[in-house]
Amino acid sequence: MPIKYASAVWDAEEERWISDAEITEIEFTAFSSKKKAFHTTARLIVRRVKRLNPKSVPEGQAELFGVWRHHVIFTDSPFVLAQAEPMHREHAQVEQVFADLEDSALAHLPSGKFTANAAWLTLAATAYNLTRASGHLASAFHARARTGTIRHLINIPARIATGARRVALHLPERWRWADDFTDLWTATSQRMLT
Repeated sequence: MPIKYASAVWDAEEERWISDAEITEIEFTAFSSKKKAFHTTARLIVRRVKRLNPKSVPEGQAELFGVWRHHVIFTDSPFVLAQAEPMHREHAQVEQVFADLEDSALAHLPSGKFTANAAWLTLAATAYNLTRASGHLASAFHARARTGTIRHLINIPARIATGARRVALHLPERWRWADDFTDLWTATSQRMLT
C-alpha cells in the first residue's frame, strides 16, 4: 500500500496519497535455525522506495525499469501497519544521533567513575548540540552532515597573526569550505574582514 512519504501528493479525487514509497507486512519467524525455544514470530514490515537519481540518467532517456530500495523492520508492535512503519522510521533517525555521538565523545564511556561518565555525557550533549547548530548556520550541506564532517569548520587549516591590537585568521586561499565558514562566522554576529 502507498504511504505518505517525503514526496507524496494527496489526490483529492481518489482520496489517497500518491507516493513512490509503499509498505507491506507478513508474519515471519526469526531465529528458526536455533532451538525451538528461541524462535520468535512477529511482523516483518517492508518499505520500498524508488531509487531516483536524475543526475545519473542521460538527457532524453527514461529509466528502463524502476529500481527499488527496500527497508525491513522486524517488530511485534501492536499498531496497524500505517502507524507502525513511520514510528520505526523515526526511531531509525534517533539511532543515527546515537551513532553520531558514539563516534565522538561517547566513545570514552564507560569510565570506572560515575562522575566522569556524567561529565562526558554532559560535554557530549553540549558539543553535539553546538556542532549541529553550527552546521545549520553554515550551509544546507552541513545541516544534513554528521558531526565528523562539520568538524572541518571547527578544526580550521588557518594561521593566526596579530598586529595593530587585532587578531587575524588567515584562511587558505582556495579552501573548499571558506564560504560556509564565512556564513557561520557572520551568522554568529562576528565581523569578517576579507
